[in-house]
Formats: sequence, C-alpha cells, structure tokens
Amino acid sequence: MDLPMDLPIVVGVDGSGPSLRAVDWAADEAALRGAPLRLVYASLWERYEGALLAQELDKPLEEVMARDVVGTAEERARRRRPELKVTTDVLPEEPEYGLVRESSAALAMVLGCRGRSGVTEALLGSVSLTVAGHAHCPVIVLRGTHDNQASSGIRGRIALGVGEKPTGSAALRFAVEEASLRGVPLEVVRAWRRPAHAAPHSQRQQAVELLEEALRDVPAELNADRRTVEGHARDALIAVSREADLLVVGARRRHGPVGLQLSRVAHGVLHHAACPVAVVPEHA
Repeated sequence: MDLPMDLPIVVGVDGSGPSLRAVDWAADEAALRGAPLRLVYASLWERYEGALLAQELDKPLEEVMARDVVGTAEERARRRRPELKVTTDVLPEEPEYGLVRESSAALAMVLGCRGRSGVTEALLGSVSLTVAGHAHCPVIVLRGTHDNQASSGIRGRIALGVGEKPTGSAALRFAVEEASLRGVPLEVVRAWRRPAHAAPHSQRQQAVELLEEALRDVPAELNADRRTVEGHARDALIAVSREADLLVVGARRRHGPVGLQLSRVAHGVLHHAACPVAVVPEHA
C-alpha cells in the first residue's frame, strides 16, 4: 500500500470473544508485515451493550471497564506474538468516529464480527459498515468460523474481486501483498451477466480481458489464478469466500464529505462471506 512500515495494524476491541479473535488475527498480520499493533477501545460502546458484555464475561458490570478490556486484549496479543510492539488506547467517543480517525494513521484496521438479534445486531453492524465505508486504510472484518489464523490460513489462498478499473487498484496491491506475505496463491475473480437478447460471448470476453489487465500488475513469481463466474458479483464472491482465507474487495471514494461509498457487492460480502473480508479504499 506504499505506506510507512512504522504505521500500526489497529484493532477495535470491546471485550467480546470475536474482538479477541480479531486481536489474534491482527497480531499475526502485524508479525507478517513487521508492523506494530495498536489496540483501541471506544468507551461509549458500553452505552449500547455494557450489560450484555458483563453477562457474557460473567462479571459484574462495574468490572467491565475500558482498561480491563484493553488490558485483556494486550495480554492476549503479547502471549500470541511476544516480539510485537503493542500499544493501547481508550477513546472517549463513539466507535464509528474514533475508529475512522484512527484509520488515517494505520496500515490496516481489523474488526471482529458477531451476530446477534434485534437492535444490538443492527448497532454492531452499523459500526462495522460505517468504519468500512469511511476508513482511510483497508478494513478487515472477520467473517467465518476460522477467523483468527491470519498467518496459517486453513484454505491456502487469497481471493480478489476485480472491478471495472483493475489497473493501479489499491485492492489489487493489497491482495498481492497478502498472498506474497503468506506464500499462497492469489485468485482473481470477475463475474459477468448473460444479456437477455444477445450472445453471452462479449460479456464473458470482457471479464477475461479485465482479469488479464489485472494480472499485468501481479509479480511473475506469485501464483495467480483467474476465475470468471456467470451471475451476480456478490453471489460469486460469497461462493469464492468458502475457499479463501481472505477476500479482498475495493471501494471507490467519491469526492465530498460522504467519504467512501460501499457498493451492494461490498455490503453483501461483509454480511455473508465465509472468510474475513478486506475492504480497501480506492482513491482514484
């Protein structure tokens, strides 16, 4: 991503099991990249789910405090990767704002993902989607059941959804870095739709050409596979995610205060992918 190597991998922690798995994943990622690890807790998360966290952790509510949350996360990170430089911070604000601001000085941000019903699920989802939609760095949302094994993935490949402008894509560069660091193949994927009243050849050929264009920027020593899939891009990438350790998608930034805009494809994979999803801002 052409960023200074002293920038950290940032993790949003809240004391829950998924956020601690995010610490594991991020610690491995930091070790792969030779980067420091930064653990951040936004204290106003307690407003929404302090009682629920207290019940989950089997502790009185007064014990579920910010310093306890970051302290537990720090201990876990140091146990997993003793060689890492680890820092912590407590942000006295809502997580959406605090984490987006943190992203301006991060190599990447890692967030856990846990499903709940009702209002709490909607609030948690809004945090992940807001951060992924406005962050200045790649945001990795941990989907799937094996989401704490960044350095030793179980499927042995990185997948990339290729957009309309693959040349110079930040998502492509990020995916290439991830595959190279882990020593695994990169699979580049492009979906195409069969036209209603015309031969499908042109759409399929266009997908093939986009993949070839993307692969021109891939180092020759990296094993890269091509896959064209007929159908909706979201469905194609969700299917591919079942065979990948990380799915990378790009999101283009529009000019103005609205920040990064997530497409329906990005929304879909963030909700339904079977592996961690990296949303990479495209600043073109």
